[in-house]
Amino acid sequence: MAIESVGASVTSALSPAMKDGVQQLERMAAQAAGGSGQPGEMTEASSDFAGMLKDSLARVSQSQQVAAGQAKAFELGSPDVSLDQVMVAGQKASLEFEMTVQVRNKLLSAYKEIMNMAV
Repeated sequence: MAIESVGASVTSALSPAMKDGVQQLERMAAQAAGGSGQPGEMTEASSDFAGMLKDSLARVSQSQQVAAGQAKAFELGSPDVSLDQVMVAGQKASLEFEMTVQVRNKLLSAYKEIMNMAV
């Protein structure tokens, strides 16, 4: 499965700034795999990294969707959802997203450092 198809499904619920970050991760993963930087082009050696990246993005997306769903249910007055559940889910989603952004920043920094190395 190509990262491009996963990226499209995961980023559909994200803001434009978040989508840019996800696209940067996709390009970095493709380039790290020895490809041309096109998100759909991968080698077998990179499948583990790509799979891990895909799973991580899917978990963050799922967490954000759960938090949004709980918030909407609470706003509509559902007796099954309490305020503390909504707040915990929202904070969990926020923390997971922030961690993803920080990992992206570290990967980007490492990639730039490697690209600037003299061979």
